[in-house]
Amino acid sequence: MGRPVRGTVAGPTPADGAVSGVVLLLPDGAPESARGPSALSHAAALPLARSLARAGRADGLVAHVVRYRGRGWNGPDARLAADAAWAADEAIRRYGDVPVCLAGHGMGGRAALHAAGHGAVNSVLALAPWLPAEDVAAQPEPVKQLTGRQVLIVHGTNDARTDPELSYRLAERAKKSNRDTCRFEVHSDGHALRQYQAEVLALAADFVLGALLSRGYARPVADALAAPPPLGLRMPLAAGFGRSLRH
Repeated sequence: MGRPVRGTVAGPTPADGAVSGVVLLLPDGAPESARGPSALSHAAALPLARSLARAGRADGLVAHVVRYRGRGWNGPDARLAADAAWAADEAIRRYGDVPVCLAGHGMGGRAALHAAGHGAVNSVLALAPWLPAEDVAAQPEPVKQLTGRQVLIVHGTNDARTDPELSYRLAERAKKSNRDTCRFEVHSDGHALRQYQAEVLALAADFVLGALLSRGYARPVADALAAPPPLGLRMPLAAGFGRSLRH
């Protein structure tokens, strides 16, 4: 079956070579597929990886885009989640005992959420996560593994591929056992989150650097984490987010 090949470091590496945190970018995938990994999905993850690497370079952050064994989740095999956990093992083998953030888009967002129980993972960023419809799923998506992690879900309200209400319901369940869960809504944006890409990149950087490097969160993120449902789970991503922030 083979193992996924971890991608090369995306963006600049720390100036002094000392690594204090690792973010693993998990590309989108497909619910069922026997095909190999998608080069297009891999390429689509690079802008976020490079943006995070640049933002955290001074503090020792590195970013890798994970190359899966294949593009399919494939039911109970949950292959993309297994590949995410393997990549976390590899990050620790390479960099030592450093915190890891799993950041995924679409099916990669689902993989990030599932693999959050890995001992090295302290945070999860799920962008437009693909989740199965609750009326056809064999069982609810797990949330116990998110306990003790910082969790941010970001979803466009006009996403035609992955229902944003499903990510809201998952966040609502996760919040009951993990107060460090929040969710932002990108109004009128779609699955690729292209309309407000600059704001999404700034939000991702603020969250990842706060979770991995203890920089402290911007006020909207801190407010979302502290607010009870539904407020902290339907936080609107304001146009221009990040323009006046340190990032």
